[in-house]
Amino acid sequence: MKLFVTGIGTEVGKTVCSAILVQYFKADYWKPVQSGDLHFSDSMKIRNWLDEDVVIHPETYRLKLAASPHQSAAEEGISISINDFTLPETQNNLIIEGAGGLMVPLSDNELMIDLIEKLDIPVALVVRNYLGCINHSLLSITAINQRKINLKHLILNGDFPIDTEQIICKNIQTETEIIRIPNIEDLTRVNIESITKQVTKKKDNG
Repeated sequence: MKLFVTGIGTEVGKTVCSAILVQYFKADYWKPVQSGDLHFSDSMKIRNWLDEDVVIHPETYRLKLAASPHQSAAEEGISISINDFTLPETQNNLIIEGAGGLMVPLSDNELMIDLIEKLDIPVALVVRNYLGCINHSLLSITAINQRKINLKHLILNGDFPIDTEQIICKNIQTETEIIRIPNIEDLTRVNIESITKQVTKKKDNG
């Protein structure tokens, strides 16, 4: 099983959700592009939150500037191409975490969704409740469907008003599984493990 974790925007909890998915599926972890925060990267967070024996594959790009990958790469005189990325070789399940959302540019000509399409693996879309999340969710779902990418999981990260949750869930395919992850107040290894045990997954999107 390979799964690409993306979000409806930035700061929706992709890394926390990825950590839970890594533990839930007993998977490896790979962050293809890290832009900024090299002193405490997403790979480092995964290492900090999970067991020491989790396999974390090295990033293809580690960029200094905390910005979109195309801007961060340009600052360092680098040009990113989706052809630069190859799935890590592993016999384990693999969770891949993207940078930002689907339309984040990797270069002047290629977006994160182009990388997902190139890798040809299913997607888990992370949604968090905020003003505008319905619009961002439906736009993301529409883009995924237009590219004929398999939306394997819709991850509802945190609490949602029932009206918000219903309208988002009515716009996914019946085969898309919904994963619910409750709010985590304190991000510790113990709490991540506890939340993983509470994760609910269902195919009914009604």
